[in-house]
Amino acid sequence: MNHTLPDALPSPKTLIHLSGELQKLLNQHLWAKIVFGLVLGLGFGVIIGPEMGWVSPQLSSTIGEWVALPGRIFLAIVQMVVMPLIFASVVRGLASSGSLENLKNLGLKVIVYYTATTVTAVTVGLLVAQLIQPGHSIDPEKMQSFLNHSQSSAQTPPPEGNLNTGLSINQIPKTLPSLLPSNPLNAMVSDQMLQVVLFAVFIGVALITLSPSVANPLIQLLYSIQEVCMVVIRWAMRLAPVAVFGLMTQLTSQVGFEILTGLSVYIATVLLGLFVVLLIYLSMVALLGRTNPFVFLKSIREVQLLAFSTSSSAAVMPLSIKTAEEKLHVRTEVSRFLVPLGATINMDGTALYQGVATLFLAQLFHVDLTLTQLTMVVITATMASIGAPGTPGVGIVILSMILSSVGIPTSGIMLIMGVDRLLDMSRTVINVSGDMTACLIMNRLTESSPSKT
Repeated sequence: MNHTLPDALPSPKTLIHLSGELQKLLNQHLWAKIVFGLVLGLGFGVIIGPEMGWVSPQLSSTIGEWVALPGRIFLAIVQMVVMPLIFASVVRGLASSGSLENLKNLGLKVIVYYTATTVTAVTVGLLVAQLIQPGHSIDPEKMQSFLNHSQSSAQTPPPEGNLNTGLSINQIPKTLPSLLPSNPLNAMVSDQMLQVVLFAVFIGVALITLSPSVANPLIQLLYSIQEVCMVVIRWAMRLAPVAVFGLMTQLTSQVGFEILTGLSVYIATVLLGLFVVLLIYLSMVALLGRTNPFVFLKSIREVQLLAFSTSSSAAVMPLSIKTAEEKLHVRTEVSRFLVPLGATINMDGTALYQGVATLFLAQLFHVDLTLTQLTMVVITATMASIGAPGTPGVGIVILSMILSSVGIPTSGIMLIMGVDRLLDMSRTVINVSGDMTACLIMNRLTESSPSKT
């Protein structure tokens, strides 16, 4: 049964207008304000940090907590709306595909594509880290001193339930049924992102089979939910420069500039790996998407800047959809299915970061990983990245689980948390670039199939 989106529903142009306010923020040079806040936070953190000795540790901690308050509010606001935004976007994206035939044709290709690119990203991260050996760039005595100082105050966040991979062969038959939520509302409350996405997939596919008169009310409601969530995100975005300043001030004052300097090789390794993944994307754009890579980069630069500013794939979804449709000329049913789905399961930048960080900490703690353990890292990072929330800071949660699976002390996470904000912003750029690449390629690979909008 084929259905087009009913006439009563918001038109594609109406949906795209959700990105208008975000684009206004970009025009106001939000990204430059973010970078300025980042640099200013580093400088102020050094001033009140332990190296300068101008402020007592107690006062430094108090100042850091208060200065970081806007940043914590920013992260809390984004996290607050990401679940309803993802749910509504996935359902409406599936409903816009028009028919089960179109959905099947696109869905199988997408699964293979996302899995292949994620595995490639983790592998690139491991290879780059093995080549550069960033773990040997830090003085072990300084590292241990920092860890001892931080042990009592810093805690590694526990892995979330939706990141449990169930890798044992014997556990797979028991794990797979548990991915389907027996209580969807409880899954939303518990941040079980993968379960929520699967529930949204079932609802979206079911909507395709219904008559327009029956599907209309629910799709209208989901559209309203999308718009409300984006209004909230726009409010949060106005806090972004101050938020980054506060978070960087607190982290620099706690970690110390000397340790941050030692981590520069680690930072460079992650950024190099992300650049390699971007080059892979551009090669795919040229070969499979039949598009000039430089034209592609120019078309998506606003999405990349906003992703860098927010550290959230979910927050930039409206602008991503608008860019895919208006600048990359991707069909509506492709962009509105892939962009929301990609914000949830296409985390190549995050996956690469897991590979680099794992090998970095293994080198730091002199843990020799076997080929089997490295393979385990690839599998775990790939599976954990699928279903992880497209929100700031989730990479640290995934990393704690991967380190535990291969016997690396999770206390090392405290060392790299000081630079995670910058790396989080950078890997989100790669995540959304991957979404745009997927849209272009899938649009090309399915262009001969019937299209219903």
